[in-house]
Amino acid sequence: MKDNILSLRDITLSFGSCVIVENLNLDIKDSEFVTLLGPSGCGKTSVLRLIGGFLTPDKGEVLFQGKNINGIPPHRRPVNTIFQNYALFPHLNVYENVAFGMKIQKKSSTEISARVDEMLRMVGLKEFAQRDVVSLSGGQQQRIAIARALAINPKLLLLDEPLGALDLRLRKDMQSELKNIQQKTGITFVFVTHDQEEALSMSDVIVVMDQGKIQQVGSPLDIYNEPQNAFVADFIGESNILDGVMIKDYFVEFASRKFKCLDRGFKQNEKVDVVIRPEDVKVASPEKGDLKGMVDLVSFKGDYYEIIVDIAGFKWMIQSTEFEKVGDEIGVILHEDDIHIMKKSEYSGEYGDYTSFSDEMYDLHKK
Repeated sequence: MKDNILSLRDITLSFGSCVIVENLNLDIKDSEFVTLLGPSGCGKTSVLRLIGGFLTPDKGEVLFQGKNINGIPPHRRPVNTIFQNYALFPHLNVYENVAFGMKIQKKSSTEISARVDEMLRMVGLKEFAQRDVVSLSGGQQQRIAIARALAINPKLLLLDEPLGALDLRLRKDMQSELKNIQQKTGITFVFVTHDQEEALSMSDVIVVMDQGKIQQVGSPLDIYNEPQNAFVADFIGESNILDGVMIKDYFVEFASRKFKCLDRGFKQNEKVDVVIRPEDVKVASPEKGDLKGMVDLVSFKGDYYEIIVDIAGFKWMIQSTEFEKVGDEIGVILHEDDIHIMKKSEYSGEYGDYTSFSDEMYDLHKK
């Protein structure tokens, strides 16, 4: 069992009358890759800055290995931060940038030289030591920022959307590179992003945030397969989210039909949210389907078709390798392990019906 390297206890942060983070509690374990995930303005970067010492909470404690570090400035914390713009020193070459923090720590020239060499080897840029950083590509500059941050051997590395400025292919390459570096060094990474795919592919633990509050903490598989509310279900991938009634353990009613499911522990006849992922819906002929509806829109996505189907006035999204024609009636088959039940929340009714998605795409196709 890993120990907590960092704990946030009852953290609240406000800017004027605007509450940015509210009563937040979070434990981060040693040697994990933890991602703070959420939409713009949800408070994730503010949490990162609180950990780094760039912001001070109105109330609550930032605990590093059990010790309160609220009043300790950033340069005295065992933490380093990589910002989205990398913040490299343009007047210094690559070697000097990586060595900068160690010089501040008054390390010997021999120790600095060996450490810079080690870090540049790790990020695959040893031959670039004497190059000007302004002559490097975005991906190379990011690697230098990583090398500089790791050179001082921090206990915790904070990464504030460091891949945001890179093109798609380079982002994917750097996702793998960052994960490999984290595993190789064993340093705890706390990574901020609004990109769900990025979070799912890189993280040991994902912290989903909205409106300054944590909505769910868990592994990528747990977050995707067992979302705790409609916001998480909608934000992590695509989801059909319907109103339902839990008749009893393992039986739920929605779309005017009763279905077996794998969930239990709800009150009898409790109103619930029913989540069904688009890739879990099986297409069949109308007479063989558990439900049937009319195909409203079809979009080709490369290796599958994204199909919007109107079932009794509710627009479902289905992902299928089989093409269906707009205007055709189709059936859908649902198995018990395709159905996930969630308690009603403040987000219920806000997500999961693709009516607006369908209308927007229809208008786009008309143009």
